[in-house]
Amino acid sequence: MAVRFRTVQREVRAGKDAGKVKTYAMAKATGYCTLEKLCDLISARCAMSSADVKAILDSLNWVMSLELRSGNIVQLGEFGNFRLSIRSRGAESKEVFNTSYIKNAHIVFSPGANLRKTKSGVNFEQEEPYVETEESHKPQAEN
Repeated sequence: MAVRFRTVQREVRAGKDAGKVKTYAMAKATGYCTLEKLCDLISARCAMSSADVKAILDSLNWVMSLELRSGNIVQLGEFGNFRLSIRSRGAESKEVFNTSYIKNAHIVFSPGANLRKTKSGVNFEQEEPYVETEESHKPQAEN
């Protein structure tokens, strides 16, 4: 399977090309893999029911939240690592800096080796551009 993409035009905001409009590729998702589907796929590979897998994933989510809020990096073996990162405004000095300068926290995921390899084996396919016609403006017949 190929990863579909579409092209978009954006103005370059910095650097030597600032102000120019360039064309870039943007990945286009073809759908979702729901938690239910994920649990079914995992249970098909192991000796656990889909409900057991869901219970484990729910517990993993709870425990990861607890560990991340405690300041720990959560290592999930070959899957990868999760850690909290923060952003802050700059203070004039160390003495002036306090927690009010911290803007927000976000979670950073670093994929393991196997997931990193996934990036190198991807094929790309350009999405057909959408062309408006008179037919596309007609109301759909109800069944």
